[in-house]
Amino acid sequence: MPSPTESALQFPCDFPIKVVGHHHADFETQVVSLVRQHVSDLGEGAVRSRPSQGDKYLAVTVTVRATSQEQLDAIYRALSGWDQVLMVL
Repeated sequence: MPSPTESALQFPCDFPIKVVGHHHADFETQVVSLVRQHVSDLGEGAVRSRPSQGDKYLAVTVTVRATSQEQLDAIYRALSGWDQVLMVL
């Protein structure tokens, strides 16, 4: 088992990040913009979105090519700090 300072992930790796927020016109665009601040080269098909059954929420999954645990932590901090985001998984 890795120590608290080590990551269980082997870098680089493809890592999906799911972001859930209220469904509005530019939520997906804003999520992608925040992720691009930390990952400049999102591959084709890296972004998938799915509205909730009642269309009130939107889940956006962005699969990034992660190069370090620090990079992933920075992405999670950026997304979690945005008031439009309800949850980051």
